[in-house]
Amino acid sequence: MAAAGEGTPSSRGSRRDPPRRPPRDGYGVYVYPNSFFRYEGEWKGGRKHGHGKLLFKDGSYYEGAFVDGEITGEGRRHWAWSGDTFSGQFVLGEPQGYGVMEYKTGGCYEGEVSHGVREGHGFLVDRDRQVYQGSFHDNKRHGPGQMLFKNGDKYDGDWVRDQRQGHGVLRCADGSTYEGQWHSDVFSGLGSMAHCSGVTYYGLWINGHPAEQATRIAILGPEVMEVAQGSPFSVNVQLLQDHGEIAKSESGRVLHISAGVRYVQLSAYSEVSFFKVDRDNQETLMQTPFGFECIPYPVSSPAAGVPGPRAAKRGAEADVPLPRRDLELDLGALHGQEDTPGGLLGSSFF
Repeated sequence: MAAAGEGTPSSRGSRRDPPRRPPRDGYGVYVYPNSFFRYEGEWKGGRKHGHGKLLFKDGSYYEGAFVDGEITGEGRRHWAWSGDTFSGQFVLGEPQGYGVMEYKTGGCYEGEVSHGVREGHGFLVDRDRQVYQGSFHDNKRHGPGQMLFKNGDKYDGDWVRDQRQGHGVLRCADGSTYEGQWHSDVFSGLGSMAHCSGVTYYGLWINGHPAEQATRIAILGPEVMEVAQGSPFSVNVQLLQDHGEIAKSESGRVLHISAGVRYVQLSAYSEVSFFKVDRDNQETLMQTPFGFECIPYPVSSPAAGVPGPRAAKRGAEADVPLPRRDLELDLGALHGQEDTPGGLLGSSFF
């Protein structure tokens, strides 16, 4: 009985082996001899034409439109070796026109493509979830574009082969802003920066640093100042370069002069230190691109019950002349500021 059923027309028909020749018209399946292709779909005149699915031996596939045997029109292509998938327009087997590329490593691209690479305008999200929208050339960011970085910084300007180059504006997450020329992804050329610390610089930049960078601060005026408690005072300062010239391109630094005055009873001609920095309570350093760190010292009030400056002075004058250095200052309560060319707006930047 079993033998009688073998080789019957019904059993042969159920296997539906692929034909040795491609179908002429209509819908059919064909496996190409001596190749890795299997096609299932519409045919016209013995060629793939219409909608179909082409399978490759490595697991890659294409599903979509065919014209005269070629992958052309709207479709979806998956590459097994990379894990990437493109959905969009094809011409002669290549992504061409507009579409969406999904990357196995993370991220995606939506926009214009040419010969399988990003070309023209598009929207890219990379594996770190950073977002770029703008112009592409040869698969790279090239031309005008906007970028949102993972640290919150935003850039709007020119790109050359995946690097910021030309003119652009960088708005940092900390509030700092740079506008000017770029080269090889760093500030280079003329540009201006308004730093979150209050410093502003306009001038030439070289490899991400100001060309005329201030390296030290000069405090102008007398070494000793007599200040009455509660009264305002001013300090003139200048920013200087290494060779002693005024750094005219930079301004807006804040010199936070704070002092807590402590009066002590001194004998004649005694020696005391004039300034004493409260280093135990200093705040976290602020990094800047200007070659220094900001150290804003805390403010502290004079100790309760300490006599006022004028009363202390009068009491000292009753016995002996008040020495030149007769008080000790802790950075804390008094503030003063005054603009000078290339100078500071009176927190301590040393």
